[in-house]
Amino acid sequence: MPTPSPTAAGRAYAQLRSEILDGDLPPGAPLLEVEQSERLGVSRTPVREALSRLVAEGLVEPSGKRGVVVTQVNDRDVRSLFELRACLEAQAAQLAAARGESAIFAAFEDSFARWNAVLRGPAVSDEQVSDYFALIRSFDEAVNQATDNSFLIDAMENLRTHVARVRRMAGHSQARLEASAAEHALIARAISRGDAALARHATHVHLHNGVEHFRQSWRPAERDAFEEHHPTSTTEKPR
Repeated sequence: MPTPSPTAAGRAYAQLRSEILDGDLPPGAPLLEVEQSERLGVSRTPVREALSRLVAEGLVEPSGKRGVVVTQVNDRDVRSLFELRACLEAQAAQLAAARGESAIFAAFEDSFARWNAVLRGPAVSDEQVSDYFALIRSFDEAVNQATDNSFLIDAMENLRTHVARVRRMAGHSQARLEASAAEHALIARAISRGDAALARHATHVHLHNGVEHFRQSWRPAERDAFEEHHPTSTTEKPR
């Protein structure tokens, strides 16, 4: 059967969501129904439905006469986000190691190893960076499915929506991307071998390194506030 065409509300939601995550609609940007319906070429009803979905995701919020605005991201939000990631992503990796198909994650290990080699080379293009992040998204989806836990999947999907915003705001360096590829390769290897303890620990190490990169990349005033409130490490001590 052919794939059904997305509804007008679905198209409006997808475009607005993408623009928020990419930073084209920055924090504080007002989203008025009339203006957005004209810009997106749809009626106000689909726009209203799209905005309701974005409110539910926490990407926009009501703001009096301004309708809704894109939500801010502050140091407390980021602290809470990384704390939740440490819980959910480590648990997801552990479950994936126990329930996932070895061959799927062995293939991901190979893919991340190849990217690690690419990222050690000359400067990579924006297109290559986009391709690398697409691989991460595919890996995340595979981990989600391997958990065989619909409640955890729903929580992870919402979490990763906000992680994507923070990742964009922090930016990236090729050195961090190279390290990220090696870290993902280790997580994938642990899952493919059914080593739940290593999968969990490797995930904590990856998240800790992500926090440290964020500390160095976050805008100075926000970084100072973040460091004041955030613990120095999210890793578990080896037993």
